[in-house]
Amino acid sequence: MPNPPLGNLTAEQFLADYWQKKPLLIRQAVTQFDWLPELPDLLALAGQEDVESRLIEQKQGRWTCESGPFRPSRFKKLAEADWTVLVQNVNHHIPFAAQLLYRFDFIPHVRLDDLMISYAPAGGGVGPHFDSYDVFLLQVGGKKRWRISSQTDLTLVEDAPLKVLQHFEHELEWVLEHGDMLYLPPRYAHEGVALEPGQTWSVGFRAPTAQELGGAFLDFLRDRIELDGIYTDPGLTLPADPARLPADFVRQVAGMLQGISWDETIVRDFVGRYFSEPKAHVFYDGPDDELSEAKFARAVAKQGVALDLKSVMLFDDDHVYINGDTLEADQAAHAVLQQLANQRKLPPAKYEESVLDALYECYNYGYLQLGAG
Repeated sequence: MPNPPLGNLTAEQFLADYWQKKPLLIRQAVTQFDWLPELPDLLALAGQEDVESRLIEQKQGRWTCESGPFRPSRFKKLAEADWTVLVQNVNHHIPFAAQLLYRFDFIPHVRLDDLMISYAPAGGGVGPHFDSYDVFLLQVGGKKRWRISSQTDLTLVEDAPLKVLQHFEHELEWVLEHGDMLYLPPRYAHEGVALEPGQTWSVGFRAPTAQELGGAFLDFLRDRIELDGIYTDPGLTLPADPARLPADFVRQVAGMLQGISWDETIVRDFVGRYFSEPKAHVFYDGPDDELSEAKFARAVAKQGVALDLKSVMLFDDDHVYINGDTLEADQAAHAVLQQLANQRKLPPAKYEESVLDALYECYNYGYLQLGAG
């Protein structure tokens, strides 16, 4: 895996001095592209059912936002300027995009979200805004002017379909050319306007709110709690007000609910499952011609395996999580499975039966495929 795309900085220096602290401009951060899409390539992705995409336009000072998939005819109606098409999770569909995303694994995988590509003609942009998460903005082709601000006034334009800042006063300005990259911490106001037709490849990170996590955790607990007992009131007396909530009733219900509890072990299991769970539009296809276990083992020895581009694999000391589930595997297999999670592939080799059992299960679900050898 190539070094992190941080210019002359080491990952340690970047984390200590910039991560969630201050912006950083890196000239020529990425210089080699094994995949360099043209606009028709991006529009083709935006037309797929399993791809999240948006089309943003500014007409007479008003913003509009449409969600894909889009028919090709939709793009024939666009003006020469003042529009942007955005394609999410390109790393799910293009191997080079996935490879680039995982060059940022100096941040734990549990925080990595996706690589989004936006294309804009000259004048195109999405307005001044801020993100609630860290973002790396890589310029690919063309030129774009970025203006940024540490302003605390984050008031948004009312009734706009986008989160556009009502008042934006930039402090710094740069023009990014092909291969240049800008890092911005969360809630840092910024505006990008294309000076020439080009793309921005955005690497975003997961930063869930406490409300989001709380709701998801309660859903997680709902399927796992086991509370004993049933409400009883053998000492019930005649109520003066039948509609009043009896204090004893409330007190007993409160006592029953105190049986709901959790500890760090339960939270760790929730985190492993929740942060590896695929998004709603993501599906996996098993092999068309499923190999037997014996043939699979021989193929792995010759070819190795690689995680599907859409797969997310995480682990702790005791568990391996993949795509929202725990992978049932013998503890002896965990070291190799952890290697697979970290590197997203395993080299050709004759692996122990416990490892092959786990790999074969993932293979059948479409979570991984045989490698190229």
